[in-house]
Amino acid sequence: MTNINNVLLEMINYYQGDPKRIQHFLKVHSFAKFIAEQENLPSDKLYILEIAGLMHDIGIKIAEQKYNSSNGKYQELEGPAPAREILEKLQVDTAVIDRVCFLIAHHHTYNNIDDLDYQILIEADFLVNLYEDNCPKQAIENALNRIFKTKTGINLCKTIFDV
Repeated sequence: MTNINNVLLEMINYYQGDPKRIQHFLKVHSFAKFIAEQENLPSDKLYILEIAGLMHDIGIKIAEQKYNSSNGKYQELEGPAPAREILEKLQVDTAVIDRVCFLIAHHHTYNNIDDLDYQILIEADFLVNLYEDNCPKQAIENALNRIFKTKTGINLCKTIFDV
């Protein structure tokens, strides 16, 4: 089993010179891990979620080069290939790679959420994006009501944003 820190270092190298992106994925990873532990996500799924938390936005770099856009759909389209390449290099198990790539390919798709790891990744990304995008209270309340499902995620959102 590859150490999560190996993935972290690969992602820092991937986004060398882009502290904004690095800070973002570190925050998403931290929230995802916290929510997962509070929600008693099994350790095998936590491992997948931690990798996905670090790698979820890996498609931004290619999307910006190819489409001059960081749109979520482009991220989902372009993210799995570089993630798979890095994870194969790190000799991560194929089943883990497949699930991480699925999560990357769907982290801006908010319907048909198929498992708790997927839900938690979306909640963690929202917690960070709502802050980084300086969203108004109404947008935060809408996200809280539409997106958040875990007890921990709901409580974090309410507490962090005082809604």
